[in-house]
Amino acid sequence: MFGLPIVFAAPAVLSGLLALPVIWWLLRLTPPKPKTEVFPPLRLLAMIARREETPARSPWWLTLLRLTIAALVIVALARPVINPLADVAAGEGPLAVMVDNSWAAGDDWDVRAAQAAALIEKAAEAGRPVALAFTVAPDNAEVLLRNAADILPVLAATQPLAARPDRPAALARLTEALDDRLGATLAWLGDGVATPQTPELVAAIDAAGFAEVIVFDEGIADLRAISDIANTPTSFDVTIVAPSSGGDPLAVAAYDEKGRLLADTMAEFPAGETTATARFDVPFELRNDFASLRLDGQAHAAGVWLVDENTRRRRIGLLTGQAGDLDQPLLSPLFYIGRALQPYADLVEGKTGDLAVDVPALVEEGPAVIVMADIGVLPEDAADQLSDWIEDGGTLVRFAGPRLAATAVDDPLLPVRLRLGERTLGGTLSWTEPQPVAPFPATGPFGGLDAPREVSVNRQVLAEPDLELASRTWANLADGTPLVTGAARGKGTIVLFHVTAEATWSNLPISGSFVEMLRRIANLSRNTGTSLQAGASTTAEALPPYRILSANGELGTPPSHVRPLDTPAIAGAPDFDHPAGLYGTVDGFVARNILAEGDRLEALGRPDLETPASVAAYDRGEEQDLRGPLFLAALLLIALDTAAVLWINGRFRRSPIRPARGAAAITSLIAFCALMLAASQVDAQQSDEKPGDDAIIELLETTRLAYVKSGNPATDDVSAAGMSGLTRYLQSRTALEPADPVGLDLETDELAFYTLIYFPIDVDAPMPSARAVSRLDAFMQAGGTVLFDTRDQLTASFGGTSGSPEIQRLRDILRDLNVPPLEPVPPDHVLTKAFYILDQFPGRYAGSPLWVEAIAAEGSNGDRPVRSGDGVSPIMITGNDFAAAWALDELGRPMFPTISSDPLQRIYAFRAGVNIMMYMLTGNYKSDQVHVPAILERLGQ
Repeated sequence: MFGLPIVFAAPAVLSGLLALPVIWWLLRLTPPKPKTEVFPPLRLLAMIARREETPARSPWWLTLLRLTIAALVIVALARPVINPLADVAAGEGPLAVMVDNSWAAGDDWDVRAAQAAALIEKAAEAGRPVALAFTVAPDNAEVLLRNAADILPVLAATQPLAARPDRPAALARLTEALDDRLGATLAWLGDGVATPQTPELVAAIDAAGFAEVIVFDEGIADLRAISDIANTPTSFDVTIVAPSSGGDPLAVAAYDEKGRLLADTMAEFPAGETTATARFDVPFELRNDFASLRLDGQAHAAGVWLVDENTRRRRIGLLTGQAGDLDQPLLSPLFYIGRALQPYADLVEGKTGDLAVDVPALVEEGPAVIVMADIGVLPEDAADQLSDWIEDGGTLVRFAGPRLAATAVDDPLLPVRLRLGERTLGGTLSWTEPQPVAPFPATGPFGGLDAPREVSVNRQVLAEPDLELASRTWANLADGTPLVTGAARGKGTIVLFHVTAEATWSNLPISGSFVEMLRRIANLSRNTGTSLQAGASTTAEALPPYRILSANGELGTPPSHVRPLDTPAIAGAPDFDHPAGLYGTVDGFVARNILAEGDRLEALGRPDLETPASVAAYDRGEEQDLRGPLFLAALLLIALDTAAVLWINGRFRRSPIRPARGAAAITSLIAFCALMLAASQVDAQQSDEKPGDDAIIELLETTRLAYVKSGNPATDDVSAAGMSGLTRYLQSRTALEPADPVGLDLETDELAFYTLIYFPIDVDAPMPSARAVSRLDAFMQAGGTVLFDTRDQLTASFGGTSGSPEIQRLRDILRDLNVPPLEPVPPDHVLTKAFYILDQFPGRYAGSPLWVEAIAAEGSNGDRPVRSGDGVSPIMITGNDFAAAWALDELGRPMFPTISSDPLQRIYAFRAGVNIMMYMLTGNYKSDQVHVPAILERLGQ
């Protein structure tokens, strides 16, 4: 209404506003009530002399006041609502909710999740069952039609992923769950980005037979994404796409592997264009250190581009036509090439010596560069495969020699046409003395390199002069003849050194400039194939997830559902099993990004549906009913109207015979309001005070599990569900009857009431303040215990946890705590037999040890049940994610699967929680059993 987020639940009532002119007419004709005066004759005669008259109609301001009251009542009866939710309660059938938890939802997922929760709660009020499906989900995801109370925990535990949505699959799961029930409503909480699947999705929605479709979409006008990068000879270019042309300039930054800023630049979209290029004009050595590129102000996964080994480290294939290279390695054509490239490239040599076999094998490896030393004629099939490889982006580097000089006529795999034979010192086409190398052209691939003064050339192959020779010459000799030529061929490049690869025609291969020249050529190339094990000479079957990109564009530890990247998955887009990120190990990995070359951003807009559909915006605030404020305003105006009538009738005037009872009434009303205001202030002050004695006694008498609230709703929900699940298990298996668990704010809540506090480490949550850490340290020093759970055991299986973000966050917290020496729980510790007999302490994951305070081992324990001296450790540390293993829904079903092949792992996880609680409440009672015989002897029993 008038651009405001206000709707009326009963708009027909607004027709009552048409009656305002009638009310105005009646009020104008209604005179005010006549005044009542005391009879005294003298006063009556005095008033008659004044000739005052009673007006025949109400004053205009009183009429306006009463019309306002009537208008407020009518508008209030129409039930105005600010930030209204979609009216899903209007239907009678089930509610199907489809949520895009894709990369485009990363920057405002909280708004989308709150919108979905509000819709589900509103459907619950109407008694409608709900089916919930996510567009980024595993292929075997199950969608059931349930009550809203069962759906909300699933929504709370779901996070967006750096993957593309599969909307038709999600709709198919919803349709199957509805089972052809009539009258169903589809609420689609979209991310606003159109995909090639949109026409298929529209047809599927129309065929599903929904009674109504509500599409939530706010557009993507401000969305920007990176679709490609290019390491050109002179710059590093980043391609940025937008859904529409124009817009403000956009900053792009490049970072290294440690997150340090290396360079930044600006990108501007030309008028009428939806694609812009950001250019980094920095040295290639610095470009080779780029690990990630980020768009300013774009907090989503497509605003980040991860750079992998395919950009920095090259795979190079080596071929030679000579035999017997191993007999005299210094004379081998590949010896100096290998020495020059080995420090920064992975070299793959032909294995058989048969070019018909070696060339296809190298092309299959997908190298960035293939180097051929003095190879004249290639087999026809091998030449065709090599030509196709160059067209697809490969770089072919050839070296001259006697074979090439004798067979170079009309060779299609050369950058220039060559003359037959070579030019030799003292020969027919000769010079009188060896020629030095001329300075490299500043604009060429070797620009910036110093020309090697010590290099001289005694023999070379010459190029036929033509108009394109100058543009294809990368390096010259002093007499102007080409030393290195190159030309583009499709997406690839062909480069020719007009001398041999060994030091027979020139001493260039044994110079330092030769290394730099080959390195420049390798850095300008790109890998044409996708090697799974980047950085290795052989291809692995699958790459484990190393670092996974979150939907908001941050790299972190891989979630448990991410699977190793195999060959079939590489060709597909990022999905639930293989989201965007880095796959491999610290020694070598490949990057998986959201968009690819040629991708564009298109706004979804309003789908062209035959089913009745409406488009709604996401709510940016809570739904507020305005009936209460409007009725209150009308009531206040009625009170004002009453006071005005009393004033007109003279009730506020003091007469000599009767005091003004109206003024006294107003005074009493003001005093009553003042007393109510004072009482409300007293109540507010009392509500802000700390708990009284009764509350403290109740907390001391009741055992409760406590956890630290991180500020991340998803993490806090899992912690709360985990503590609640362990509480239920303790109630069913032990004599302990804990009350409901409590979430603690370390800065404000009193910690002394709890014996154990569960502290999940969340790198996405804010770092605890110095005050919070100080209060936590005081709690530990006073006898309490904090169980830190880094929840990163899965990361440990891919190279250890020493460098994980969770471990680093834990170290930052422990830096200001008085932490005793720690050790994994030894076999004779109280924790291993406090209630159950355990030899491990698994959670959702298994394998991470449980660290406790270290106790010096004694020489012999005899027959003691446990090591003596065991007290209560003030700190415990694990990475097994206890809370996720303990988390149960309202029906007692596990919320998260355990990552193990052992079906009893969850039972062991609950038993570990029981042992920890018993250890916290009883301390070293097992150790004290050693004194029982002595005590009984003293008692004479």
